[in-house]
Amino acid sequence: MGLHDLHRARFTRHTVVDTHFRACRDTYLSLLGEAGLPSGGHVLDAGCGSGDYLPYLAGIVGPGGRITAVDLAEENAALAADRAGAWRLPCPVDVRRADLLALPYPDDTFDAAWCANTTQYLDDDQLAAALAELRRVVRPGGVVAVKDLDAHLITARPGDPYLFGDFFRAAGAAPGYARQLLRSRELYRHLRKAGLGGVRQRTVLIEHHAPLPDAAREFYAVACAQIAGQALALSQSDAWRRFADPAGPGHPLDDPDAYICEGNVLAVGTV
Repeated sequence: MGLHDLHRARFTRHTVVDTHFRACRDTYLSLLGEAGLPSGGHVLDAGCGSGDYLPYLAGIVGPGGRITAVDLAEENAALAADRAGAWRLPCPVDVRRADLLALPYPDDTFDAAWCANTTQYLDDDQLAAALAELRRVVRPGGVVAVKDLDAHLITARPGDPYLFGDFFRAAGAAPGYARQLLRSRELYRHLRKAGLGGVRQRTVLIEHHAPLPDAAREFYAVACAQIAGQALALSQSDAWRRFADPAGPGHPLDDPDAYICEGNVLAVGTV
């Protein structure tokens, strides 16, 4: 397993994903609200993780709708199913393990599909296959909405303003997770290539200022440490050493003027 694959594997763990969701909840839910998912419809949560979006999807579809959720990781699907049962959501929810590259559903099963923070784990061929599957299982006139992180907009202060950009430029030169994190603003093109119509896209900036909320401090300190390890392995700037220990003294995110941001892209098309 290479550096980029190791980084990707660590960030699929539900504890990390849940913390990221809490840190960015307001913006995530705002983008969800812009996706155009139908009230009373049957919505697929494609790559549901541990189920963070399920209560909000249930609120959108309401008692007259239903949700099907899938995730490739068995542990995520099991946890999402347990959570959905405990939450007593207002509509039926079915959660199972499934692969987005070969969804176990007939054509035209769903009224819409929501796919959040999942395409970053797919290479270009896998992304094309996943979008083809989403287009297949969503009925004509239905919506396919994809949201993901845009690494171009990641930066932290205090520190070198080019530190993160230089890392992603170097790491993204080769196929792998870093390059996929830089692809998000090209999602509109991939949706069009998949045959979706009326494609629209919007990119937003999520910013956190000192003092960082607990969830933001927890997630971004770990994320920065993972990146720092890769950056130092690539012989990049020694400035990364300040990020290498999430709980280390003098961590930039504990500075009185600390700041960290990331981009998020929402791309929506119609079948």
